[in-house]
Amino acid sequence: MQYDLALVIDDEPQIRRVVRSALEGEVSRVVEASTGAEGLEIATTQLPALIILDLGLPDIGGIDVCREIRKSSTAPIIVLSARHSDREKVKLLDVGADDYVTKPFSTIEFQARARAQLRRASQAPMANLEAPLRIDGLNIDFAKPALTRDELPVHLTRTEWDLLRTLAKNRGRTLTHTQLFTAVWAKPYGDAQQYLRVHIRSLRRKLESDPVRPRLIVTEPGVGYRFESDQ
Repeated sequence: MQYDLALVIDDEPQIRRVVRSALEGEVSRVVEASTGAEGLEIATTQLPALIILDLGLPDIGGIDVCREIRKSSTAPIIVLSARHSDREKVKLLDVGADDYVTKPFSTIEFQARARAQLRRASQAPMANLEAPLRIDGLNIDFAKPALTRDELPVHLTRTEWDLLRTLAKNRGRTLTHTQLFTAVWAKPYGDAQQYLRVHIRSLRRKLESDPVRPRLIVTEPGVGYRFESDQ
């Protein structure tokens, strides 16, 4: 499946060329912007299906561009940056970015992340999870709720269901510790990482075929967790 338009906002021509080349098989058109102001105008007028955003823009801070785009657009935003701070990654994700790739980056990994975001956005109407998810021998029915693994019933606590539901609704998207903690426990305070670490460990034991090397609930170190599913 090929999507329509991707927008690349980056002031480095060589980076724009690499990203354009990586996206050519995924979207029908790639539009480039070298400043934040130009990127905001294109995002508003041309409604891209995917936005690639650099943080180090010459006129407007990348975090401010991300915040402005998110006010009027639900398109996935992948941030590109040479900055490696976990705190910065969390801040970007909290204001509306969907993923974060550090420079220099692997083209293959970037393509996979872009495909995941495009797929997630195209499946947005399914976000209510009415249809059961079937993956890796699991059958997850959020409506009942009920979970089976290799056709055997598996018990989840209410908190584990709330956590799994939140992750699955946003599958392919990294959710920060704060986002998950607020969604599941309905409060933005407390030791979010410690709460989550305990419940994620329990969920993995029940869901993953190999909890030590999880494939469904993936850790983004220092940032949060992501639910991976092609469903």
